[in-house]
Amino acid sequence: MQASASSMTKVNAGALRKGASTTTTLIQRRRVVAKAGKTLPSWYPGAAKPKYLDGSLPGDYGFDPLQLGTEPEQLKWFAQAELLHARFAMLGCLGVLAPEAAAKLGVQWPGAGVNFVDAATFQYDYDSKVYFVIQLFLMHWVEIRRYQDMQKEGSVAQDPIFKKYTLPEGAKSGYPGGVFDPFGWTTRNGGKNLEELKLKEIKNGRLAMFSFVGFWLQYLCTGKGPIDCWIDHLANPFVNNILNTDAVPFINP
Repeated sequence: MQASASSMTKVNAGALRKGASTTTTLIQRRRVVAKAGKTLPSWYPGAAKPKYLDGSLPGDYGFDPLQLGTEPEQLKWFAQAELLHARFAMLGCLGVLAPEAAAKLGVQWPGAGVNFVDAATFQYDYDSKVYFVIQLFLMHWVEIRRYQDMQKEGSVAQDPIFKKYTLPEGAKSGYPGGVFDPFGWTTRNGGKNLEELKLKEIKNGRLAMFSFVGFWLQYLCTGKGPIDCWIDHLANPFVNNILNTDAVPFINP
């Protein structure tokens, strides 16, 4: 009888230990899942993320409905293309908004008050074609070297003219650092803030790309710049809005 009771006690104790182990394992698994959910967010709650989007890219939310990034080399190309267009869009939005705002504040310069579309062909000190050729040459130089760095990271880290100037070792394509980081943002706190800055940059860049498209649509519909459209909307929001423009032809024929 005592032996039977002792055996039952051992079995119960083993069952309790097993149950505790199972509970611990479940809790650990839940923590892992919760952690993965935080580090790998999805563009739509519950949507399955493609396997090739593993969260290693800044701003990766698993959004690739056309499956453009299935090939690793192609994914790398598209990531760099998005980053470049995001930066151009942010500069472009600034280039549209700043001159228009400055003209509204009374700042004068050749071309003040000219909208951002006509500014491209406005007659400054020289013909606009001269500026176009200069820009074409400079952009060609920069883009060729950027392409070479994409093909082989670090291959263009040394200045071809001033040999003493080089980029930091281990610099990644699109984030060279060094002379391209005059404020030292990439190295602050031992580089711990770099990933956060990458995420902020790509988020703001995506917003800028959408904004620039909006600037063009506004101009095509109203012939005005974004600040003028914004002022008109604030003056009478129920009249000056998208529903009363040619942007929605079936509402406003």
